[in-house]
Amino acid sequence: MQAIHQRMAARSLVSGDKLPSLRAFATTMQVSTSTVVEAYERLAAQGLIRSRPGAGYFVAGPSTAAPMPLTLAAMEPRLDRAIDPLWISRQSLEADAATLKPGCGWLPAAWLAEGGIRQALRTLARKGDASLAEYGTPLGLLPLRQLLSRRMAEHGIEAPPDHIVLTESGTQAIDMVCRLLISPGDVVLVDDPCYFNFHALLRAHRAKVVGVPYTPTGPDLEAFAKVLSEHQPRLYITNSAIHNPTGATLSPVTAHRVLKLAEQAGMTIVEDDIFGDFEHTPTPRLAAYDGLERVVYIGSFSKTLSAAARTGFIAARPDWIASLTDLKIATTFGGGRLNAELVYRVLSDGSYRKHMEGLRLRLARAMPEVSKQLQGLGIVPWLEPQAGMFLWCRLPEGLDASAIAQDALAHNVVLAPGNAFSLAQSSRGFLRFNVAQSLDPRVGEVLRQVLKRQTEKG
Repeated sequence: MQAIHQRMAARSLVSGDKLPSLRAFATTMQVSTSTVVEAYERLAAQGLIRSRPGAGYFVAGPSTAAPMPLTLAAMEPRLDRAIDPLWISRQSLEADAATLKPGCGWLPAAWLAEGGIRQALRTLARKGDASLAEYGTPLGLLPLRQLLSRRMAEHGIEAPPDHIVLTESGTQAIDMVCRLLISPGDVVLVDDPCYFNFHALLRAHRAKVVGVPYTPTGPDLEAFAKVLSEHQPRLYITNSAIHNPTGATLSPVTAHRVLKLAEQAGMTIVEDDIFGDFEHTPTPRLAAYDGLERVVYIGSFSKTLSAAARTGFIAARPDWIASLTDLKIATTFGGGRLNAELVYRVLSDGSYRKHMEGLRLRLARAMPEVSKQLQGLGIVPWLEPQAGMFLWCRLPEGLDASAIAQDALAHNVVLAPGNAFSLAQSSRGFLRFNVAQSLDPRVGEVLRQVLKRQTEKG
């Protein structure tokens, strides 16, 4: 299949051309004829080729052929696209295996729980029951919700299983909460900097987004109070355990003050805790202090377990759970039952706990190593995080992170420029690094060359 794709991309096979016979291509590829039959059938299913009985296989015409694979020439104009809240995601998700991604927000595949996932898949495949074929229940798989309830209790969050609704991902969880609680034109408060997809998602809901500066212990409380007074936001969306992109941790004093201000302003807080399992020692959760009265608690396993088996959840007060369940049925009907079964089995068989112990240790080793390498290039961490995968770093004086990211992308390195995270565009001189994706020596070499070029230009 890859050989045929390459020939189409190189235009050595064009619309209407006949493909090699099954026997001839099997000889060329040194595989069995049945393998070629399977490959041709899959290509036909994709609309790339079509079969003519008695004549063979032919490249499909323009009206039926799927888009051709991207070539380097097709990628080149994309390098000049403006760096906006979706820029990093686009470049990271579209990157091929040869591209280095120190700016992406997820772990390398080899760092994830592949063994546990494979074992769970084998178990589910042997079951052969409704979990492989039928819709899930509106709230989602009960055993998983029961397990999540127990896990949240470890952080002091009291959330019975019927106060939890499963979602397809953490992103979908936030989207559902926004559908429920805000209308176009409502003000939503975010940290500055914050996870760039918060910006994109809120814009999709036509909200007015307002930022508050973030400090090593949480949001700037004076600025937070001022924004609440001037803008009366409906929601505040934040990370508390491990903040994205800074790696900072919310302090107990700041957490209590934030909740007090939110209560006075009648504002709801959406606490996105998708990085919580990376912590070595549990830190304050707003949902624990609040008792899920004014705080909606969100989590997922895309960052720790698998980005392919996407499962998230929302814990909230009962009346909101009922409305969120209705929204879930309206937008996704039964939800991803198979993914929920898969996640439940990995979480419940002991392999996830062992996986996370090893992962935390691995990240703890990578963090100082990458930090030292970056500092050797004059790139200085804003703080040394207690846990997690992110380093929020300041560039040498006068350098523009966006220009550096564009330059690095031309050399197959995806970086995360600071202003993609900043609503006020106040992080021009910052980059976010994923330490797990930054260990390849080529990252440092490309950075060295790019910094040298950009310094000479300046």
